[in-house]
Parts: sequence; C-alpha cells; structure tokens
Amino acid sequence: MIRLSRAIALPNLVLAAAVFAAAPAFAGPGDKALDDVRILSADDMQGRLVDTPGSEKARAYILSRFAEIGLAPLGDKFEQTFTFQKRDGATVQGTNLVARIKGAEDGGKVLVISAHYDHLGVRDGQIYNGADDNASGVAGLLAVAEAFKAKPPKHDVILAVVDAEEGGLRGARAFAANPPVPLSTIALNVNFDMLAKNSKNELYVAGAAPFPYLKPILVKAASTAKVTLKLGHDTDEAGKENNWTTQSDHYAFGEKGVPWVYFGVEDHPEYHKPTDDFATVPQDFFKRSVATVVQAAQALERDLDDVAKASGR
Repeated sequence: MIRLSRAIALPNLVLAAAVFAAAPAFAGPGDKALDDVRILSADDMQGRLVDTPGSEKARAYILSRFAEIGLAPLGDKFEQTFTFQKRDGATVQGTNLVARIKGAEDGGKVLVISAHYDHLGVRDGQIYNGADDNASGVAGLLAVAEAFKAKPPKHDVILAVVDAEEGGLRGARAFAANPPVPLSTIALNVNFDMLAKNSKNELYVAGAAPFPYLKPILVKAASTAKVTLKLGHDTDEAGKENNWTTQSDHYAFGEKGVPWVYFGVEDHPEYHKPTDDFATVPQDFFKRSVATVVQAAQALERDLDDVAKASGR
C-alpha cells in the first residue's frame, strides 16, 4: 500500500505452477489463506518487485491457485501486461492477472475484486517480503474467489490481482484504462490491501463516506464480522494523511467514476520494513479478517444492482 507518512534461481513458469498446484485442495473458502501469505512472502519471492524474477515466481504461484480454484480467464489468458517508465527513464513491464467467475445472470453489472501482489523487492541487501503488504490482500482475494466458486454469484465477479501498486497504482490504472469489460458495467470495486496485522482486533472499511448508499451494507457486515470492522479513513476529518481514498488501487477505479470499497488495517511497526514477514502475522486475527472480507464481498455482490442504481451506473 502507498501511504503518506538473495538472488533466486527461477524455475520455468509452467513447471513452477505445476509444482505449486500439486498442493492439497482447499477444504473451504480461506482455508489456504495462511499458506498463501507464507508462500508469497517467502525469501525466494525476493519481495515481488515489479518486472523481476521474484515477481514472475509469485505469478506462477497465484496462477496455480487460480487453477486449483477453477477460475477462468477473460479471453485466452490470465496475464494482462502493461508498460510504464520509471523516474530514471527505464521502461518496466508489469503484469496483471485477471480472472472471472460467471454470474447466474448474463449481461448485468460486474463486481471487481482487486489486490496488488507486488512489493518493494530487495534494498541494501534486505528482502522486503511484504507479508501484510500485500500477500495478505492476495490471500483475501483468493478466499473470496473460493467462496464465489462454492456458491456462485448472481453477477459476474472479476478477480484482478494487479502489479506495480507500490510505484503509483500502475497496474490498477492500466486495468481501469483498458478494462476487459465495458467500464460502464463495473458497478463496484472492492479492494484489499493489508488485511493481516492489527493488535487491536480492528479492520477498517473505507468507502461509506464518499458513497453513502454503501453504508447500510457495510454497517450490517460489521454487525456480524469476525473482527471489529470499523468504517472510516475516507475523509480528511482526522487529517489528509489518514484519508485512504487515494492510497491504494481502488483510487484507480475512483478516478474513472467507479464506486469503491477498501478493506485494510492501519499502519503497524512492520509497514514497509524488512520485518513485514510471515512470522510477524497474528494468525488468528488474519484468519478472522479473511472471513470478514469474504462475508462482506458476498453481501456487496448480493446488493450490487441496488448499488449500481444508487450510483447511477
């Protein structure tokens, strides 16, 4: 997430995906979330910096999970590449991974679930593994995908695992600029960025202030949440630095007029530090956080037609 304030031997991508896919299938939505974070934040992923071997290895694992869940691409492949220039003028290629779960009704509105998989890579010889930022969000997205496969949605659900968030929401902006479905059909973006670490049992959901019609859905979700789900961080009331409206991938959708909901924890001592490792993840909280975002995503999908009507989309 963007907030104010070991070399590896890369296996063949197909071989890596096959090896990862050999893992036992999940028993229920979210049951593999801890494994997802552990694997994506391991040292051999080298911090998942965009356009590096570590990033490619992370994609191989995510694609293996797509296959395990039974997800289908939009078009002939999951990978959607894009390029951008760094400040030094170098051209970088990023890769988004995009899947779709077909809804029971054709031609209706679409829900997009997003989470970025990139992180900061290796700096001064230290690996920034990004367990919370944002292996945890990817794990949450995969759990939501499992839930919608187990109980198919009414609407199409697009799963967008995006790249290059840390460098300026590049992957999300590439997706929003060239979406795989007409932009007008996307009724809502639900974004996950940092779901794993909070010592107060708190997870925040932003979006109710700019989109008041979402508030009843989110308040109801909070009433049955497995963690303390708090609405906020979507106004300047506590200072601009505490307004998360522009600080993760949901903003790329907001720039295009798409309403959004963002789930995340507040900053913690490991934020953007090499200590953001799997070992520092409070496992019980994280499992309950994942269960919370799964339930909330299902509730938002059920009410997607009302959301679209209220927003004029």
